[in-house]
Amino acid sequence: MPQDLYEILELTSHATPDEIKRAYRKLARQYHPDINPDDPEAAERFKEIASAYEILSDPNRKARYDQFGETGSSSGMTGPFGDFTDLFSSFFGGTHRTTSTRPNVERGEDLEAELALDFEQAIFGTEAEVTVRTAVACEPCEATGAAEGFKPVSCTRCDGIGQIREMRRSILGQMLTQTICPSCNGSGLEISNPCEICKGEGREIKNVTIPIEIQPGVAEGNTLRLSDRGAIGRRGGYYGDLYIHLRVAEHPVLERQGDDLVHRFHIPMTQAALGVDLEYETLDSREIISVQPGTQSGHIFRLKGKGVPHLNGRGRGDFVIEVVVDTPTDLTSEQENILRDYADKRNEEVNFKKKRTLRRR
Repeated sequence: MPQDLYEILELTSHATPDEIKRAYRKLARQYHPDINPDDPEAAERFKEIASAYEILSDPNRKARYDQFGETGSSSGMTGPFGDFTDLFSSFFGGTHRTTSTRPNVERGEDLEAELALDFEQAIFGTEAEVTVRTAVACEPCEATGAAEGFKPVSCTRCDGIGQIREMRRSILGQMLTQTICPSCNGSGLEISNPCEICKGEGREIKNVTIPIEIQPGVAEGNTLRLSDRGAIGRRGGYYGDLYIHLRVAEHPVLERQGDDLVHRFHIPMTQAALGVDLEYETLDSREIISVQPGTQSGHIFRLKGKGVPHLNGRGRGDFVIEVVVDTPTDLTSEQENILRDYADKRNEEVNFKKKRTLRRR
């Protein structure tokens, strides 16, 4: 005897679409073949879970399963030519109306929002929140759109399908047209007494704060897609997605180049000429860099694995320190004399000493 699809997903037959989706995601992660590579029973269980969800997540197939069971079928006459009424219409023409085989389940709108991050938050990841104005399920009517004590009923015009097909005869032959039912606007349901809160929409507009986990290594301009965190569709429809556009503040001295961090590190010419050991702080560590005597501008110190974590991967980029040798511009008379003496001993030509003059304001 075939196993009950609701039992496969560890649910009751009264489960809502959201409960079915959550149960599937939980069990799919648990029994996924990638997580259980050496367990054939887990692989078989995963197939059962996927098959059950494929049926129960489709409103039309779920309705047939709830009514007839796994091997049930609709009461209409079918055969190698399809529905008998369609066959009749194709032979004799006219405007006989038939219904489509799938209702129009509305999907909610996708939403967009921006999230501002500090430089280091983008590098190392963080937990943040974003507030969006969105459509959520109406609690008083439980997203049905009907007032308390009432419930939606199948649309009499489209028989609860949400769409209408018509076969018409024209000079070019028979033409099949398919349109959204104008009576129920594609929902397949009619509401005689709508909910006062949502006016029959099954949803209401609210500000919602959504927690977000920012992975290490994101960058300016990245967009995060949060599935099913957008607006809910009318009368319990599917959720849209939420797109978060990231904005990252600049660092006062560091420049990001891919997954490398670059610092143009200024040192005085005396340290460059004579050499020095300096303590240097990266974003998350302290290092000693040894400046050798005679170091020139443009010399690179590369600290491996001290840069930006690779997004969705292992390891990090490098921390690149580019030396910039500064020439002094505010010499005292004594310091200038020392440098002139130094230049003289090295036979290096310099300008004559000029008298310092005061500028009038």
